Amino acid sequence: MLKTLMAEIKEYKKPSLLAPLFVSIEVFMEILIPFLMSKIVDMGISEGNLKRVVIIGLLMIAAACISLMGGVLAGSFAAEASMGFAKNLRETMFRNIQRFSFSNLDKYSTSGLVTRLTTDVTNLQNAYQMIIRMCIRSPLMLISAFVMTCIIRPSLALVYVGAIIFLGVALYFIMTRAHSIFTQVFKKYDDLNAGVQENISGIRTVKAFVREDYEIKKFKIAAGNVYEMFMKAETILVSNMPVMQFTVYSCILLISYIGARMIVGGTLTTGQLMSLFTYTMNILMSLMIISMAFVMISMSRASGERIAEVINETTDLAAPTDSIKEVKDGSIEFRNVSFAYKKGRNNCLTNINLNIKSGETIGIIGGTGSSKSTLVQLIPRLYDPVEGEVFVGGLNVKSYDLDALRGSVAMVLQKNVLFSGTVKENLKWGDPNATDEEIVKACEYAQAHEFISAMPNGYDTRIEQGGTNVSGGQRQRICIARALLMKPRILILDDSTSAVDTKTDAMIRKAFREEIPDTTKLIIAQRITSVQDADRIIVMDGGEINGFGTHEELLAANDIYREVYESQMKGDEE
Repeated sequence: MLKTLMAEIKEYKKPSLLAPLFVSIEVFMEILIPFLMSKIVDMGISEGNLKRVVIIGLLMIAAACISLMGGVLAGSFAAEASMGFAKNLRETMFRNIQRFSFSNLDKYSTSGLVTRLTTDVTNLQNAYQMIIRMCIRSPLMLISAFVMTCIIRPSLALVYVGAIIFLGVALYFIMTRAHSIFTQVFKKYDDLNAGVQENISGIRTVKAFVREDYEIKKFKIAAGNVYEMFMKAETILVSNMPVMQFTVYSCILLISYIGARMIVGGTLTTGQLMSLFTYTMNILMSLMIISMAFVMISMSRASGERIAEVINETTDLAAPTDSIKEVKDGSIEFRNVSFAYKKGRNNCLTNINLNIKSGETIGIIGGTGSSKSTLVQLIPRLYDPVEGEVFVGGLNVKSYDLDALRGSVAMVLQKNVLFSGTVKENLKWGDPNATDEEIVKACEYAQAHEFISAMPNGYDTRIEQGGTNVSGGQRQRICIARALLMKPRILILDDSTSAVDTKTDAMIRKAFREEIPDTTKLIIAQRITSVQDADRIIVMDGGEINGFGTHEELLAANDIYREVYESQMKGDEE
């Protein structure tokens, strides 16, 4: 974990080193001040030597100014290093998430990834700033003050040795118990964020079904779980303060008692006792800050483990070093393909064998759960089969560069997603360099140009997040146009015209047939009318191919297809 996290310091190594350097200067000057104070008392005030008081006083002022400057610079460099470290962590995580295959994404919840990118990184940022500043300052202060007490009176230094041992044991006990709880806390955070995300994205459905009270109650339970876990952790951590106070007061009492006896016995001067009290507070305050730092590190350790897990996650779909950069044509072949989402689970697809020619229009039909979507997701290599091989353009999909393969296979998924921005900006996801003429043409093919032109600002009309200000059918047609702008070898429509009326659906299919005849088209649909004029139709059942042929062939020989056709035609007649 540490190696993974430290690799993200990158260009912020310089401020990460300068912060401890200036902290060291700050500490050494600060340690010098009590020593100079004892000299003023013993060599200046006690002896009535004003000249020595002035000289030593000026040295104290100089030491204080240098210490102040060192502290300011240390704080500035520590802030720069910690914020840069956090920036790099977020960028590296986000970049790696973009490389994840669907199977990688299945391991994490959306809310869990959001928590890692936000809350967990903030925890590490705060911890890193404390490490390169306070975790350098406090041990240096402790060691320097301890050395000074040994120089003044070695026998009194034994008091601090006992305090350090006692406090170290107590802190270790507190940390080990708190860490396991903080690990559970962040899992509860994931659950809380998941509830918030789900509720806000589906707020219209919540209101339509009058479920506000239920959602409030569910959120209250999730928030209560986080509260309870934090309270459990804090109950352990608050014991840190009583332990610290006991140690501090015990040291002060022992130093006061032993020091007073030494002054009476003439083995310790008043100035030395004054400096010893200052060093006592320096040592004990350093111990207190170290204990607080350990608490912060204990919290951030759980965050660090979660962040390192995402950074170290490697995609399941690595491309070969000598990968092919171009897809020759849109031919597709499945050879004895079987697939399961997780190893050891039952197969979703079993022994699939297909041979589709480039430019063919293939319909895919089947009941819910028949693995229609799973079948087409193997083509652009969103998943890899557990057995068998998938070929595109005559070559195994594993031999292609992923960007090249996916750039040649356009998918319009079941859940049509639009992003905040204008209609044109959403369409340019298909081709960032598309001209206005190309955009209009793609929208005409997708039967979207008419309603887009009728919008207040046409193609410059703003789409709200998730496309909430357009209808389901409009959203589907914009997504189809976006896919067409990719000029793909293969176009996959995964039930992407379900919200479109049958007339518009027919017009879209006609445009495909006439305008992009060389593109292989795979159309998943629930309506027979959406696929009956395809070159061939695949009938899926239970993860297997139950039939594959033309509309007429299937109607004559395939029971499932005939049953669906008759039930839909009868419904249409009624």
